[in-house]
Amino acid sequence: MHQLEQLRALIRDVPDFPKPGITFKDFTPLIRDPSGLALAVELMVNPFRGKNIDLVIGAESRGFIFGVAIAQALSAGFVPVRKPGKLPWEKASISYELEYGSDTLEMHLDAIRPGQRVLLADDLLATGGTMRACCELASRQKATIVGITVLIELAFLNGRRQSNGHPGIETYGPVHSVLKY
Repeated sequence: MHQLEQLRALIRDVPDFPKPGITFKDFTPLIRDPSGLALAVELMVNPFRGKNIDLVIGAESRGFIFGVAIAQALSAGFVPVRKPGKLPWEKASISYELEYGSDTLEMHLDAIRPGQRVLLADDLLATGGTMRACCELASRQKATIVGITVLIELAFLNGRRQSNGHPGIETYGPVHSVLKY
């Protein structure tokens, strides 16, 4: 079986979650499978090997799953981006739109030194709201965004490109997705 098909077979569709009309791409069967998890991380990391990544940034909570593994594979540090009230130190925050609502994310103000080379990682790219917010937080700290890597991209939602009047995440750097739907 081809590598991408092996991963695709480990993604479960959950209809009408988190609300009617949305088909949720559940990757928990993939992360339960040791070879599936290893392959997913490897395919997310490969385009960024040798790019001198200092830090990997991942948003709560599913971005933590892949972000830490990617950071380890790149010998980089990890920066968590959290929901309000979760970080204990001085922080910056940003509010943004999701495909089914709005949210706020925060990052410690000392998480990134100016000029550090960062890779943003998440499980899924849909409309791009969460990733755009993470990119903006990193940009405010004067990071050099080397790229963005995700396991799954819902390409029909155009998260890479301009959506809802916002610039697409491609304006921040190259976007790599392992699986596209």
